[in-house]
Amino acid sequence: MTHAATDADSAAAESPAHPSLTARLRPMAVPVLIGVIAMVLYGLLGWQQWRNLVAPSWDLGIFTQLAKAYGELRAPIVPIKGDGANLLGDHFHPILVLLAPVWWIWPSGLALLWTQAALFGLSAVPIARCAMERLGSWPGLVVGVAYALSFGLQSAAAVQFHEIAFAVPMLAFSLVALVERRMAAAVLWAAPLVLVKEDLGLTVAMLGGVIALWHRPYRREGIGLACWGVGWFVLSTFVILPLLNTGGQYDYTDNLADPTSLLWPPVKWATAAMLVMAAGVIGARSPLILLMLPTLAWRFAGSVEFYWDWYWHYNAVLMPIAAAALLDVLGDRRTDRVASRWTRLVAITAMVAVTLVPLARIPLLDLARPQKWDLTWRAAPAERALEAVPDGAVLATEITLLAKAVPDHDVQWLHGGNARVPDCAIIDRYAFSWGGQPPEDPAQWAADQWQVPVRVVVDDGGFTTVCRAD
Repeated sequence: MTHAATDADSAAAESPAHPSLTARLRPMAVPVLIGVIAMVLYGLLGWQQWRNLVAPSWDLGIFTQLAKAYGELRAPIVPIKGDGANLLGDHFHPILVLLAPVWWIWPSGLALLWTQAALFGLSAVPIARCAMERLGSWPGLVVGVAYALSFGLQSAAAVQFHEIAFAVPMLAFSLVALVERRMAAAVLWAAPLVLVKEDLGLTVAMLGGVIALWHRPYRREGIGLACWGVGWFVLSTFVILPLLNTGGQYDYTDNLADPTSLLWPPVKWATAAMLVMAAGVIGARSPLILLMLPTLAWRFAGSVEFYWDWYWHYNAVLMPIAAAALLDVLGDRRTDRVASRWTRLVAITAMVAVTLVPLARIPLLDLARPQKWDLTWRAAPAERALEAVPDGAVLATEITLLAKAVPDHDVQWLHGGNARVPDCAIIDRYAFSWGGQPPEDPAQWAADQWQVPVRVVVDDGGFTTVCRAD
């Protein structure tokens, strides 16, 4: 073979019809970088909270206990929720069995925070790639970064791990595939959402309806996906959850409020406005925006105030929907179907602006605040309080230390309804559960609570560790 022939073969291999591996991977470099940076930022936020004993709720402790159970190949019995409480009877999230390998590698609640960070970062990759291909490098870059730092993802990271972390990348990959008219991929990515949480079955059903009505050649696939979503919603909510629930019921029915309050108070309107802005406003024209309705319906119909606000984790699953709706309406610069430059500018500006609106409460700003990196004076006393408890002991403790205590102990919440008497307890005078009125004598409080004699093992930094004296 001559050199000329070799050169010709090489040129043919790298021609547009046969792009090289490097050429194929190049468009992914920036989206992957955005995803990695997002993962690192959210992971560092979680680590910052972990080392400074920040615990917004008991959820991280609950999911850490679930991960430990799966890691030990047991049913997800979570005493933090109550004696014999199977967490699959609380919410339907069998996908969390994927946390078992995470636990084998890193048995810590901090591992869950980094897992969530990785999932959020992963979700940014398809959004950024699609945006850059359809809108151009710089506009697409802005959209990708704005999504990665969106208020729904930031607030979800700040309130720590929840099962919806798995739904975010699934929705991102599914909806990007739908925008790009890759229907098989859209359906396959959406179908497992029913295993993340029971209400997402309705989101899947809505996606199926959108495919059936707006993409008529794929009507059969859309109807099938809609039936799949509705079927799993009914099965999980009305059969599986009550069956596995210790009370034989679905626990959240009582959270429904008076239907007349569906659109009140005004905070609901503010949240809806932020979501529309996250879709660049113009994204509200896309049928994909309908996928927000199931989530907003149960949230706004609920009596829990946390459901209504832009904060907490409830908006995380809506961020991929908003971004995909925006991309769907703005069109593709590679075809004739593209919005005007002015429309694109206004839409992207709105998306960026809504990320900056709650500036004072943006969680990631804590990474730039030096005082947030100063280790709390309570960190060392907390470690001593935990180390004083024998490994494997039944431990009742506050939300502050729930997740940290799970790897080495059989943990329950200090104020829970558990019938069993713990071997030890850690009372935190500064925990918010006391409402500013902690017991003057923690040891006496524990003795009265469980009607057993106790002895003080550690009393330092606001933490009092007591163990049974009998």
